[in-house]
Amino acid sequence: MPAGTRLRDAGVYPLYVLLLLLVTYLLNQLDRYALAICAKPMAQEIHFGDQGCMALTNTSSEVCKGKNETICDQTKAKDHKTNVCYYDYTGLGWEYQVLAGPIFIVVYTFSGIVLGYAADISNRKNLLATCLAIWSTVTVLTGFAQQYWHLILLRFALGIGQAGCTPFASSLIADYFGQEVRGTALGVYNLGIYMGYSMSYAFGDFITQADILGKGWRWTFWLAGLPGLILSAIIFITMREPPRQGIFTGKNERVSSYQDVSAGQKLLAVCKCFLQPSLLMLCLAGSIRNGAGYVWGYNTQNFFNEYHPDVSTGRWLSWIPLVGGSIGVIFGGFISDRIVKRSGPVARIWVLISSLVVAAPFAALTLVLPIPYAFLAQIPTYVFGEMWVGVTLAVVIELVPTHLRASSVGFYFFIISNIGGNMPVLVSLFKDLKVALFVLYPGCYILGALLFFPTMLLVKRDIRKVQEADEHRALLNEPNRIRRADFGNVFKTNCTKSKNFVKAFLGHVFTSRCRGEISSFFNHSE
Repeated sequence: MPAGTRLRDAGVYPLYVLLLLLVTYLLNQLDRYALAICAKPMAQEIHFGDQGCMALTNTSSEVCKGKNETICDQTKAKDHKTNVCYYDYTGLGWEYQVLAGPIFIVVYTFSGIVLGYAADISNRKNLLATCLAIWSTVTVLTGFAQQYWHLILLRFALGIGQAGCTPFASSLIADYFGQEVRGTALGVYNLGIYMGYSMSYAFGDFITQADILGKGWRWTFWLAGLPGLILSAIIFITMREPPRQGIFTGKNERVSSYQDVSAGQKLLAVCKCFLQPSLLMLCLAGSIRNGAGYVWGYNTQNFFNEYHPDVSTGRWLSWIPLVGGSIGVIFGGFISDRIVKRSGPVARIWVLISSLVVAAPFAALTLVLPIPYAFLAQIPTYVFGEMWVGVTLAVVIELVPTHLRASSVGFYFFIISNIGGNMPVLVSLFKDLKVALFVLYPGCYILGALLFFPTMLLVKRDIRKVQEADEHRALLNEPNRIRRADFGNVFKTNCTKSKNFVKAFLGHVFTSRCRGEISSFFNHSE
């Protein structure tokens, strides 16, 4: 892999791979959040969730709020002729939050661990393409759903397909890009979150309103799912599986090393990594921050439907998450990479803490300001609040051995998604949606920042332990590579190493007499 401190120094093909992974993640988020944007028309057609009195366009929500069905349908405008309220399914309620959270998250997280292990011993790009084809097909099928139980099964299947996206992609990025630009590369990849989330508003709002052929929201899922089927074929055909950076460089060596242990031992190895105090705290803090994102992401449309019913969310949120989130995730990765060069890995945690503290007040302002200022407050919220995504992944990768990266990323997402991904269910415990969002959105930003602080105190020590373990494992595996190579080339490559290292690894190949002669040669050369 080309060395360099800039992303473009990695080469044309790695950048092409990064582009494919970016578009894959874009479709991942588009297909996932289409439900959140289309929840209201879906609920009204399929009949699930809560019912309530809602305001028609250009009517204050306070006029209709809390009315029963009879009074709601009789509420008139000042001219006493025009109805201003209607009673129907709101798109909120327990059944919706279950679709948004547990039904998807439980299978998503457990599948992520299984697929993470597969990524450590199998062809990652083929697995990624297969997962993409699965979840794209499920998205298309969602457009044909007729019953609530259809949505349950399809969200379940969507979780299985999407579980492999980030573990496979982050492992590929780790092998295509060096440590100096890894945070930036992961930041570029995570642009897909905001591009896909923004597109979900453009699709869910404008396409539903267009009511193509009378199918409304169904076209959102059809048009969102079809591109993934094309992209999966492109990945199969054009993407190459890169050599794994770290202790095992050949596929046969890697598979062999894993076949020597049972599945339980593999799981134990990953669990042992996550028993490090730094990773435990990182997972807890990341879970809280991730939960805030899930709560807001799945209730943004509901919030504006209830408190600003005359506003088109697609007009604003089809670009604000894209612009603000993209700046935040790229800026976070860039800043963390630069600071790490001067201050070490601990600097990444400082970026996490400071960004969340700055973002929290703007998130709170979104909930109280009038339109358009509520939307404009989202720009700094995204810029600062989303810096955490690529940074935390970079920290996880640096805290685990190289041969456990993919499975560890899967395990990390298993933890933060099980905790954070189920937090939308808590919204149903509050009587008022705005109060729930205050507690679970900016409130969780602050709580996450407080939990990242003790993580900072532990990261440096644990990263040093991982690096020492990798160096030791690499030393033990040097002879296997020497037997496969021409000795002259190996000798030439390693002659610049220190005398003690040369003695150690040549000792596995030569007799004691030959080793003694070479040792004398190096002593004489010095």
